[in-house]
Amino acid sequence: MPKIDVRSVPERVGVGYPDPFESTSAGRGRRRLGDAAGLTAFGVNLTRLPPGQWSSQRHWHSHEDEFVMVLAGELVLVEDGGETVLRAGDCAAFPKGSGDGHHMINRSDAEAVYLEVGSRHPDDLTTCSDVDMTSSNADGRFFRKDGTPYSR
Repeated sequence: MPKIDVRSVPERVGVGYPDPFESTSAGRGRRRLGDAAGLTAFGVNLTRLPPGQWSSQRHWHSHEDEFVMVLAGELVLVEDGGETVLRAGDCAAFPKGSGDGHHMINRSDAEAVYLEVGSRHPDDLTTCSDVDMTSSNADGRFFRKDGTPYSR
């Protein structure tokens, strides 16, 4: 199995959300390890979350299972049912179609690092729970829930 030189994988900082949804996650850094390895059936991201930042807007996926494992630091998982602290070694999974929005917040004073694994289903629609935004895997564009596109 070929070794991935993690440091050589470019880090994308921010999430690319339209205004006004970008600022809470603007410092998030993500290295697309699955892409670097040529994987196509599922994605693997090494994600760095500075203090005070969110992983994303709270969301759920229509066709994509999602799994996270905290490697370093501490995060607060926020779901419909409440909050759960996740520390290094803890995992969480989010089945497709659940309708239970989730995200993680770094409320600590130290950077957190975690792995994200997702199934990359081409028909997946991501729906944000708390804001008027959706996104499709098909084109990555952002829309209001009534279908109106956000402009960049």
